[in-house]
Amino acid sequence: MLIIRPFIFRQFPEIKIGFASKIGPEVNSPYYLNLSYSVGDEKFIVDRNRKFFFEELGLSVNQIGFQKQVHEDLIREVDSSGYCGESDAMITTSKNLGLAISSADCPAIFIYDPVKKILAAVHSGWRGTEKKILQKTITKLNDEYNSNSTDLVCYIGPSISVINYEVGQDVAEKFDDQFVIKNNNKYFLDVARANYKMLIDEGVKKVNIQKSCLCSFEYEELLHSYRRDGQKSGRAIGVIAMRDKV
Repeated sequence: MLIIRPFIFRQFPEIKIGFASKIGPEVNSPYYLNLSYSVGDEKFIVDRNRKFFFEELGLSVNQIGFQKQVHEDLIREVDSSGYCGESDAMITTSKNLGLAISSADCPAIFIYDPVKKILAAVHSGWRGTEKKILQKTITKLNDEYNSNSTDLVCYIGPSISVINYEVGQDVAEKFDDQFVIKNNNKYFLDVARANYKMLIDEGVKKVNIQKSCLCSFEYEELLHSYRRDGQKSGRAIGVIAMRDKV
């Protein structure tokens, strides 16, 4: 199974992190290596795919916290695995507990504070980005967990690129012009860049940020994309966990 593993966390042997691709054993068209129960795929196939993915990272399904993503700015503190309720961001200080983000175009963002030993995982589509869920997550880390933004290490996972993400004028007007390209009366939104700028504005060091260059829309053989495939799109999962022993 091909798993995308960000290099920025290699300096932390206690961290397990990976973002699933469509490539793996026994993939089934049209969903391919789908990790979501909500797209019409057979449950036993999703169960199998999740088992493949998590075990490849040295985790089990019973160690993962899942949220129902609602495209809002809800942040949930998590200390146990399984279904954690509705939210789009999770924070934990628990060891051996993975935080999972589902994605098929939206940026999945993973944060580690190596000083305070805290993890966060954020789903930030255009609605969450407009509501500044990433900024609010960092504020919560700083205010309630005594984190320092300069210590945070962050990864922005694969997502749809600006040239492939056409939006309506009503959506474009919600964002600063620096994140919008207008071409022939069409509007294109750079969601990943907006989140990157949010990290910088919150004091995260550039050297501590890795932003994936992989476009979910363009890399058809590698990544799921709802914008490209519609109802037949599967979903990827990205997960981050902190081991108690190295």
